[in-house]
Amino acid sequence: MEVKKSNVKLNAMLQIESDIQSRWENEKIFEEEAPNGSQGKYLVTFPYPYMNGRLHLGHTFTLAKCEFAVGYQRLLGKKCLFPFGFHCTGMPIKAAADKLTREMADFGFPPNFPKDDIVEEVEQDVKELEIKDKSKSKKSKAVAKTGTAKYQWQIMQSLGLNDDEIKKFADPIHWIKYFSPAAMADLKLMGLKTDWRRSFVTTDVNPYYDSFVRWQFNILKKKEKIRYGKRYTIYSPKDGQPCMDHDRSSGENVGPQEYTLIKLKIIQDPLPEKLRLFNDKPIYLVAATLRPETMYGQTNCWVHPDIKYVLFETVDGEYFISTKRSARNMSFQNFTHDWGKVDFLTEITGQEIMGLKLKAPLSSLDCVYSLPMMTIKEDKGTGIVTSVPSDSPDDFAALTDLKKKKPFREKYSISDEMVLPFDPIPIMNIEGLGTLAAPKVCEDLKIQSQNETAKLVEAKEKVYLKGFYEGVLIVGPYAGKKVQEVKKKIQTEMIEKNEAKIYQEPEKLVVSRSGDECVVALCNQWYLDYGNEEWKNQVREALKNVETYHEESRRNFEATLDWLEGHACSRSFGLGTKLPWDPQYLIESLSDSTIYMAYYTISHYLQKDLYGKEPGLGNLKPDELSDEFWNYIFFQNQPVPANLEPKKEVLERMKKEFEFWYPVDLRTSGKDLIPNHLTYFLYNHCAVWDQPQKWPQSIRANGHLLLNSEKMSKSTGNFLTLTDAIQKYSADGMRMTLADAGDSVEDANFVETVAEANLLRLYAFNEWCKEIIENKSTLRSENSPLENYADKVFQSEINKTIEETKKHYDSMMYKEALKTGFFELQAARDRYRELSETMHFGLVTWFIKVQLVLLAPICPHITEHIWLNVLKTDHSIMKELWPQAGPIDESLVNSANYLMEAAHEFRNRQKSFSQVKTKGKSKDAEKPAPSQPVKGTIFVAKTYPTWQQIILDTLKTLYKNNNNSFPDNKAILAELAKREELKKFQKKVMPFVAFTKDQALKKGAHCLNHTLDFDEYDILQTNLKYLQNTLQLNELRILFTTDEEAGKSNLNIDDIVPGKPVIFYQ
Repeated sequence: MEVKKSNVKLNAMLQIESDIQSRWENEKIFEEEAPNGSQGKYLVTFPYPYMNGRLHLGHTFTLAKCEFAVGYQRLLGKKCLFPFGFHCTGMPIKAAADKLTREMADFGFPPNFPKDDIVEEVEQDVKELEIKDKSKSKKSKAVAKTGTAKYQWQIMQSLGLNDDEIKKFADPIHWIKYFSPAAMADLKLMGLKTDWRRSFVTTDVNPYYDSFVRWQFNILKKKEKIRYGKRYTIYSPKDGQPCMDHDRSSGENVGPQEYTLIKLKIIQDPLPEKLRLFNDKPIYLVAATLRPETMYGQTNCWVHPDIKYVLFETVDGEYFISTKRSARNMSFQNFTHDWGKVDFLTEITGQEIMGLKLKAPLSSLDCVYSLPMMTIKEDKGTGIVTSVPSDSPDDFAALTDLKKKKPFREKYSISDEMVLPFDPIPIMNIEGLGTLAAPKVCEDLKIQSQNETAKLVEAKEKVYLKGFYEGVLIVGPYAGKKVQEVKKKIQTEMIEKNEAKIYQEPEKLVVSRSGDECVVALCNQWYLDYGNEEWKNQVREALKNVETYHEESRRNFEATLDWLEGHACSRSFGLGTKLPWDPQYLIESLSDSTIYMAYYTISHYLQKDLYGKEPGLGNLKPDELSDEFWNYIFFQNQPVPANLEPKKEVLERMKKEFEFWYPVDLRTSGKDLIPNHLTYFLYNHCAVWDQPQKWPQSIRANGHLLLNSEKMSKSTGNFLTLTDAIQKYSADGMRMTLADAGDSVEDANFVETVAEANLLRLYAFNEWCKEIIENKSTLRSENSPLENYADKVFQSEINKTIEETKKHYDSMMYKEALKTGFFELQAARDRYRELSETMHFGLVTWFIKVQLVLLAPICPHITEHIWLNVLKTDHSIMKELWPQAGPIDESLVNSANYLMEAAHEFRNRQKSFSQVKTKGKSKDAEKPAPSQPVKGTIFVAKTYPTWQQIILDTLKTLYKNNNNSFPDNKAILAELAKREELKKFQKKVMPFVAFTKDQALKKGAHCLNHTLDFDEYDILQTNLKYLQNTLQLNELRILFTTDEEAGKSNLNIDDIVPGKPVIFYQ
């Protein structure tokens, strides 16, 4: 069978990568030790991934930032360490293993599931799209990876496992032993520059890491960073205790969801009949919202006419109206006089509280009314819903329905004045959606009714996430601030003014094994006291010295520090390390993963394998590791533990490793981890180490990765694992596309057609390099001088690329580094091939070496292959240094760009030559063959006309006075209007201004000079032969516009200006 050509190239690339990886492994090229002397170092870390599945392209995008950084820093001569561990702490693995056990018990082996139950799980439609704080959510990462499978067995089958293999996963330890080495193997296929000796798994499966985490928590408790007190947890009232995953019959991995409870005060007089008995205290309809920052835009509130609501008294001496279910939840959160008890004083239907006059907190309106919404569900929130039609598509659609349908209003006794005067209130600006996002999106999607559920879900996805990440408030005291920066501040202020409360309930239905519907309750727990002001201020100081690469990331950290309070650090179920002083609890997964980067520095001394079954280089046993041992390694002026005095030399080497590698130079992660993991990372470093020099140096956060411009999703099939991507595009093809996907904190985009093209580009470059070396004899000798124009231009372009690409690597802008360091450098090579009659072997070889080094951080395999096997270099490119840039002749580079642009314009003019010849022929006349010109005359202007010189001088002055940027056209026009000399050229002024601004923005401020920084005539004359050949002319001349012959050319000489020559064909 014939193999596809593209597969031949792919297979060739994969073979090259396999060979190079074997060579690196044999040479132990990424295994690093602390040196004896002083040397620059660079320690990078990526949050160790959770081991309940294979790594996907989203993981890969973020860890690639570490990988590219390490590759670049090695070229700067630093010792670089990129260690990689595997996270197994927490509930998801244990919960999934237990689920498999139950499924085998209930349905046999292999399980025979009821056919009716093999259906897709449909997420409940909710009023608000949840933008979750992951520090509060316990949702399993498995859930996000499973697509639509209902049973855990089906989830495992979706990973390609057969029934006999799945059975083993009923043991949670098997998850660790299966997925951890699988992840390591996948990462090796990618060519990760990792010292794998330092890898480990978490939990007490690994006794060395277990000891490290116990020490960390003893330190935190000793420093009073850990407290014991009330925290929100899933609770079974029937069982009288917290309901952890193993205690649930449904709702595994569901955690508490925090809402802001908005208090809408009834200000109507008289009250409805059922409420008149309760006029002794304020009465509030209470609505649960995830978006307190939008309360400025309330125009009404929604109730369901058929839902039965209850009224109950709160501990604050007020009456609340909500559903029974939410009132029950509130009673376990200290809302009522007796914890866990609520007296329902009256029951009332939604219809009976319809049309109530209310005071809505933060709203600019004096009053709003309760109106009917038929899509409210009793099992989510309080059954009362705030309405912000400017930024909620559901609210806009429902309000529009009410306005349009008078019979609908009359059915529920809603008068016109309760609805018709109320329009959406602009409260925030969202780029691309404006100040009325919901109406715009509803119009774009042609949503006509609140019953168009699917379209409204799509509309919410567009509005809510974009509003959270990009929305800027335009009202209230925080006008001009980003929503994500002030969301928590607004919530806090509303609570302080008694306009709102914190309310929590389970994210989804949780039922205990006893059949009880669980609530969220305030229970005593161990927690890290992140709200402590002294600790918080210490972190603020640390943050000042952290490079965040994007100002938005810094603002997100600052906003998090403003609202962050305690974080529960203990769990009673799952895998992990037991709390040293209270071993009934386990340390949860966000708490054992904050300073483990320090463990990397010495892990290879402690453990030989991932699981710590065998001792490492230090030959230390787990039971020898006391808190005194860790104190000696990680702190200054600590004594050697008495039990380890005979091994003092080993301990000194370990201490040397830590002292050399620490602090962390770079931590990369998704931006969604800023409000939790990344901030905890800073907190714990500040708490454990008193010396600021041990605190993190930089944090690079990125957005999510889209695949082909769509969200990655297993259920839709738009999904790639790490190994999928490598098998389709090769490791380097994938890596190159990841670098090209995006640099900002906004979502990046991995495009598969681009990945395919990148694979072919790399393959073609390898073939070209081989061809150059094989055909050395056809090129000019490497010992010959570099004297012609093309040589000198190419040399300057290479040197300029070295400098520009270094700046991009320094700022971790890998898309830009790829642009200058590969695409533009390749284009410079192509220009050199075009301009040069015979290329210079020495210069071309220098180009190849520079190209390989500049590309090596991103595409290490193909660059190493060419470096070693084509150029026959005697050392690995991994040991090469960044090239030194020679002198750059900017005017020469500008002249080459000018030449290529001129040649392009000449070719375009040549194509239209025959069209001009046949102009005027009748439609039916026989068309002659296109007439090709045989002669050409290029006309060059020595100077600009006087009127254009005036404009150039004016623009130059305005540009300089405006901090090297142009003011708007109105200001430019006002300045030019002062010049009498320009009046007769009025129609030409602004087109020339637009052209000149565009040139200056693209090429630089030198475009505002009267003359070019090179001799235009000389450049064209020097390259006359090239131009004549490329235009296929028998004769080509160059004249000035001032020459007598210029007037005979039928050209508009006034249109020819410096830098824009025109050709006349004959």
